[in-house]
Amino acid sequence: MKAPPGGIAADTRLVTAGRAGDFAAHVVNPPVWRASTHLYADCAALREGRQSNEDGRFFYGRRGAPTQWALADALTELEPGAAGTVLYPSGLAAIVGALLAVVGPGDVLLVADNAYDPTRSAATGLLRRMGVGTRFFDPLDLAAYEAAFCERTRAVMLEVPGSLTMEVCDIPELARIARGKGAVSLVDNTWATALGFPALRHGCDIAITALTKHVGGHSDLMMGAASAGREWYPRLRQMAQQLGHVVSPDDAALALRGLRTMGLRLQRTIRSATDIARWLDARGEVAAVMCPMLPGAPGHDLWRRDFTGGCGLLSFALRTGEDRARCRFIDALTLFGIGYSWGGFESLALPFDVPPVREVMAWPPPQWGLARNEQALGVRLSIGLEDPADLVADLERGFAALNER
Repeated sequence: MKAPPGGIAADTRLVTAGRAGDFAAHVVNPPVWRASTHLYADCAALREGRQSNEDGRFFYGRRGAPTQWALADALTELEPGAAGTVLYPSGLAAIVGALLAVVGPGDVLLVADNAYDPTRSAATGLLRRMGVGTRFFDPLDLAAYEAAFCERTRAVMLEVPGSLTMEVCDIPELARIARGKGAVSLVDNTWATALGFPALRHGCDIAITALTKHVGGHSDLMMGAASAGREWYPRLRQMAQQLGHVVSPDDAALALRGLRTMGLRLQRTIRSATDIARWLDARGEVAAVMCPMLPGAPGHDLWRRDFTGGCGLLSFALRTGEDRARCRFIDALTLFGIGYSWGGFESLALPFDVPPVREVMAWPPPQWGLARNEQALGVRLSIGLEDPADLVADLERGFAALNER
């Protein structure tokens, strides 16, 4: 297959990216190379192989083969400004691997207070045991964020939108401040992917994605990726190799298959999620809808400014303080499965409570307008590919159960 011309649309790149290997002249998809041992023609070739460390050169199975290389190349092509992409066995492995590549003993890491809970646990667990200090900050408070830096701050871990509560922060400004302080900015960009938010182009140094979600798209694989420019990509690659991180060629093939239809699936789930968010916003049982794609929602203006897409993940708060009532709502759903993760073809519902996973940010946020003693409990929805009218009918059943006395 010939290299596509520059400037082609994202949907076209999803089809063409990563299809430039030797296989491309004969088959559409790269073969699944299951191989731990790579052979050399002679001792000279063996020694030459040790001198190079890049995708496309056989060495040993831990460094991948054409199936993994095709996926990494495709993801790099989809992230403007990326020099390369490293694959990891899970999204969390990508986060931890990237952080280990940029911080060390004595350094300070700033972590957005609305980051993914396993990110928080890695920062306060593994990294703290290694001598890395962690400070949480409110990503919506630029003044407090800038004040949190010190002479030992080496990196900032961001997430957009915020985990569970979906706040949209000013990523370009946060990254600009970090760079001015001599710190590396990393962002968990799983929600919108590079299609909806090109993180490197918006100033971040390292963009991390859980391929388990939208790229896989079918709830049948675990994988993560980190993409970076020329300064940080070699360090990501070196750390991943030192940790022994590798993904299976079978999973890489599944991820490549999912990548080809990701644009269509995202378009469908964005439409459905926005319609459902609007419907939820009109329900009296709902205290707040957390969906930046919804006009009038917190963060919508920043989303319109910086994003070209989103996905089907949203949250809302039930106007109740009774967990039993929330469980009645979720348990009554028949089309929404109850389970972790998101981004698959099926819809999911999950209860969540924010206070255990926040240190700095206020909960509930003042913009919700709750009365002094009024309580609200969170529900997260991952909207899949079902007909949105059927999903609304299912949510109606949930509200009927919620209102039972």
